[in-house]
Amino acid sequence: MKATLSAAALCLLFAMPAFAKEVAGVNYPDTAKVEDKELKLNGVGLRKKVVFKVYTVGLYLENPSKDGAEIVASDQIKRVRMYMLRDLDKKTITDAISDGFKKNAGAKLAELKPKLDTFNAAIPDLKKGDELILTYIPGTGTKVQSTKGGQEISVEGKDFADSLFSVWLGKDPVDGGLKDGMLGKD
Repeated sequence: MKATLSAAALCLLFAMPAFAKEVAGVNYPDTAKVEDKELKLNGVGLRKKVVFKVYTVGLYLENPSKDGAEIVASDQIKRVRMYMLRDLDKKTITDAISDGFKKNAGAKLAELKPKLDTFNAAIPDLKKGDELILTYIPGTGTKVQSTKGGQEISVEGKDFADSLFSVWLGKDPVDGGLKDGMLGKD
């Protein structure tokens, strides 16, 4: 009987999904499937604003790296999965992403502004527990999805994706500690 229970417990353990990382109570699996590719969890981080925990992020890549500039420049499938730790209205989210985008887009900002506007239009109000998933697919663009539902769009261009991913991984990231976590340097 004891051996049967031990065997059953082992079966349950192996049947449960493996979580590679946990941050602020949010579990991130070690892989994510996009099209026919399996992405690996590069790192996770926590976005704080003053003393408030705002969201957690998991960064998934085809080819993991600890170099933010290399990740941004690479033409590989990459995904940012954001889990909200508090309610955030659309304006708060889009203002924060737009600020980070502007700091990192440089001379390309005017050219990319229409794409940023399209991106911002797809962002819904998010409640605690909702997720926002941003996936860049070479040749297709950056797909914007939310567990909240709403408009799912794709914004064309690697140039847009580079500036968007720079919000977290660029030379002037929204949060240095968050960047380090996403790069697996924590």
